[in-house]
Amino acid sequence: MSEQVPERVSERVSQSAFDGSRLRVILLLDLHDGAQKQFLKAYERMRNQVASVPGHISDQLCQSIENPSQWLITSEWESAPPFLAWVNSEEHVETVQPLHSCVRDTRSLRFSIVRETGNVSPPLPESEKGRLQATARLGDGVVRHALTFTVKPGSERKVAEILSGYASPQAQVDENTRLRRTSLFMHGNRVVRAIEVEGDLMAALRHVSRQPEVRAVEEAINPYLEQDRDLSDPGSARVFFTRAALPAVHHVAVRTGEPGDVKRHAMFYPAKPGSGMALARLLAREDELAADDPANPLHGSTIFQRDDIVVRLVDVWGDITHDPVLTLGLKGGRNGAVLSRLLDADALGVDGAPTTEKDVARFLERSDMQLVTDRDRTSSGV
Repeated sequence: MSEQVPERVSERVSQSAFDGSRLRVILLLDLHDGAQKQFLKAYERMRNQVASVPGHISDQLCQSIENPSQWLITSEWESAPPFLAWVNSEEHVETVQPLHSCVRDTRSLRFSIVRETGNVSPPLPESEKGRLQATARLGDGVVRHALTFTVKPGSERKVAEILSGYASPQAQVDENTRLRRTSLFMHGNRVVRAIEVEGDLMAALRHVSRQPEVRAVEEAINPYLEQDRDLSDPGSARVFFTRAALPAVHHVAVRTGEPGDVKRHAMFYPAKPGSGMALARLLAREDELAADDPANPLHGSTIFQRDDIVVRLVDVWGDITHDPVLTLGLKGGRNGAVLSRLLDADALGVDGAPTTEKDVARFLERSDMQLVTDRDRTSSGV
C-alpha cells in the first residue's frame, strides 16, 4: 500500500522548479487519422535524442486502450531545471517539429514527485533517484505564464500604443477556466506579457487567440516584430509562440492586502550566456527568505526564465524605492557580488555589482520595466 501524502503543507502560497525533487512530465496527444506510422517514426527519432539530454532518466510511450488515436508520453527527470533547459531550447524546437504534422492536439503537464511505492522495477541507481518533494505546497488555483518577444528598434512607442489600445476579451473561457489577469511590460524593444489563469492555461490561450480584438492587435504589430510570423499558418504560429514562451519557475505570496494597496512591477535581469537558470535560482532563494520577514513589502513575486532572459514580477506595498535592495532580490550580503557574475551588466546599462545606494538606485531604475497595460479581473467580475 502506498504512503499517503502528509497533511502538512507550506504556510505560504508557493511553486518552485528549484526544490531539487524528481520531475514527471506527461504529454497527452491526439493524432490525426492515418498519422500513426509517421508519429511512431518521429517518436523513435525524438526518443533517441532526448535520452542523451543531461538529467533525463526514462520515458514511456503509451496508447489508449479505448481510443487508439490517443497517446501518452511520460518522462522522468532528475529535477525540473534540466528539463526546462531542454524544453525551452532551440534543439527541442527542432526535435519535436516532425511531430506537429501528426498531432491534432497536445497537452503538457509537469509534476514534482511527492511519494512513490517501493516496487520500482528495475530499481533506479542511487545516482539517478533524485529527491522527492519534501512537503506538499499550498497553491491558489492560479496558473502563471508569460510570453516575450522583441520588436524592431525605433518601433517601441508605436508597439506600446497598439498593445495598450485593445478591448479585453471575455474573461470566462468555460465552466472551469477564467482569465484572471494580464500584465504587459516593455524594456527597450523587449515585450513581456504575463498571464494569470484559473483553470486550464492552454484552453485560455486558445480562447484569447480566437478573439477578433486580439487577432487584430497581433496582426497590427506583425510588421514591427524582429522575428517574422504568420498567424494564419499554424506551423509558423506554433514555432513563434514556442520560442516566445517564458515559463514561471518560482512563485511565492505571503499575505493579502486591501484592494488598491498593492502595485505591480516587473524587473528585467538579462543574464550572461548560460547563467539564466542560476540567476533565477538566486532570486528565488532570496524571495523565499524575504517571505519570512514580517517587514517584507512584497505581497508576491513570480520569476519567469527562459535561456538567459529572467523577469521577476513583483506585487509591492507602497513605493518600490522604499526598500530597493529587497525589491531587487539583493537582500543577502553577498548577492551583489554573485549577481555581478551572472548578470549581463552591459545589456542593462549598469556598471558591475550594485554596492552603494546610488548603484542600487540606478540598478532599480534600469531593471524596472515600463508598464503598458494591466488588466485585472480578480475584483471587477468582468
